[in-house]
Amino acid sequence: MPPGKQASQSEATAALAAGVTLEAMRRRVRLSRLAAWMAIGAGPVALGVAITSTATVVEAAAPVKPAVVRTAAVTADPAGYAQLFLSSWLRSSADDVTSAHARLAQSMAPDVPLPDPAARAQSTPESVIAVRSAQREGGAWLVTVAAQYADGRVRNYAVPVVADRAGSSFTVTGAPGVVSALAPAQAPRSPYGVAVSEGDLSSAVGEFLSAYLTGAGEVSRYLAPGVKLPAVSPAPFTTVTVQEVLAVEEVAAAGQVPADGTTVRVLTQVEAQSADGRWPLGYELALKARSGRWEIASLESGGAQDGGAR
Repeated sequence: MPPGKQASQSEATAALAAGVTLEAMRRRVRLSRLAAWMAIGAGPVALGVAITSTATVVEAAAPVKPAVVRTAAVTADPAGYAQLFLSSWLRSSADDVTSAHARLAQSMAPDVPLPDPAARAQSTPESVIAVRSAQREGGAWLVTVAAQYADGRVRNYAVPVVADRAGSSFTVTGAPGVVSALAPAQAPRSPYGVAVSEGDLSSAVGEFLSAYLTGAGEVSRYLAPGVKLPAVSPAPFTTVTVQEVLAVEEVAAAGQVPADGTTVRVLTQVEAQSADGRWPLGYELALKARSGRWEIASLESGGAQDGGAR
């Protein structure tokens, strides 16, 4: 077939297809109008149905836009990385670059030279702990790591670390620097300002902690209803002696047990003794009055479960 005739036939086919599509659209419009007029004649209810059906058709024809999900990058704290590096770095030597510690330190900090300790120097720490992390710009961190030695000395090092954009890998960018010790924070004023003398409350606390730490007696007999708190097992101590009880509420210092449901919070200092020696310990507890006696309602960080606040 000649090219000119083929082009004419293609154009005719495209025009015919366009005409069919246009006629179909016109037919749908006429049907929608007819449905609307019929609904008007039938009443308000049918008109509402017709409008809803038309809106549904239009809504279905609208293009669906894909939802855009944005995730924020999470920057991990490199404290553990800096701690591991310093531990290996302090235990390595430039005279033995093939040791396990030297290889690990060099893999974590390729541009950092190894130390060169003297033959008899006490350079190996007993423990290495990261104590503070400070984030800088551009994925840079400065981690303070404390190294404790057998004679009790503590030396603090500042380790510069950089993280990649994903926060999934780190590199030590420079040699550690020896820095001064961190200053202790100013402790807030304790809310436990009411001294509790010997009496029902201090006896309840002492008997509970004795059962809790020595296994002497059942812990459950000292607990408020619904509270579940198993004793420490195996029992670490043989005796527990109450040294001091301080409370938040004034009612805790009253001589008699108050009305049922009254709750007080106390801080108890005890001395626990075992074959290994004597240990000063502290416990924060909440006690609730019931039937003329004090019962343990919760033990902070002690795993108590009462279905409510700890």
